[in-house]
Amino acid sequence: MKGIVFTEFLEMVESKFGLETVDTIIEKANLPSEGIYTSVGTYDFNEMVSLITGLSQEVDIPVGDLIYTFGLYLFSSLGKAHPEVIQSYKSPLGLLYSIEDHIHVHVKKLYPDAELPTFKILEKTETSISMIYSSSRGLYRLAHGLIEKTFEHFNGKADITYQLLKEDGTEVKFDIVQNGQ
Repeated sequence: MKGIVFTEFLEMVESKFGLETVDTIIEKANLPSEGIYTSVGTYDFNEMVSLITGLSQEVDIPVGDLIYTFGLYLFSSLGKAHPEVIQSYKSPLGLLYSIEDHIHVHVKKLYPDAELPTFKILEKTETSISMIYSSSRGLYRLAHGLIEKTFEHFNGKADITYQLLKEDGTEVKFDIVQNGQ
C-alpha cells in the first residue's frame, strides 16, 4: 500500500484524536516499519489493518466507521494535492463516472505500483449511477466516504446505498442518486 495513504491516515488520526493517540496506536501495533512512513514508500497492507484496528480499540469506534471517516478525510487531502484532477469535472456524477478512465489513470502515473480498486459502471443517468466496487482489500467504506465527499465538493447531496455482493466486502454494489440539484 502506498505510503501516502499511511501518512494521510496518521494525519487524520492526529487531527481528530490527537498526537498522543497516533503514538499509542503505533507503539501498540508493533509495526515492521516502526510507523515511519514516507509518502512515496510502499508498505504492507497489514500495517494499515493493525493501525485501524488499534485506533478502533483506542477510541471505541467500529473499524468500518473509521475507514468511512478516513474516506471523507482523504478526498479533501487528495483534492488539495491534485486539484487539477477534480477541477476538470463539472459534476459529482461526472467525476464518479470517470474513476476508471481518468482518475485511476492519473493515480497510476503518479504511483505505478498502486493497487487500486475497480469500479464497473452498471448504469448512469443524468441524476444517478450504479457501479460495482471490487478490491481484494474490501475497503468499500473508504470508497463510500470518498463518494460522499465528492458530492459535498460540488455542493451537492446524494442518497448513497450499497449492497455487499461478497460478504467480505471485496465486491459491493453502490447505487447513488443525486438529490435536488
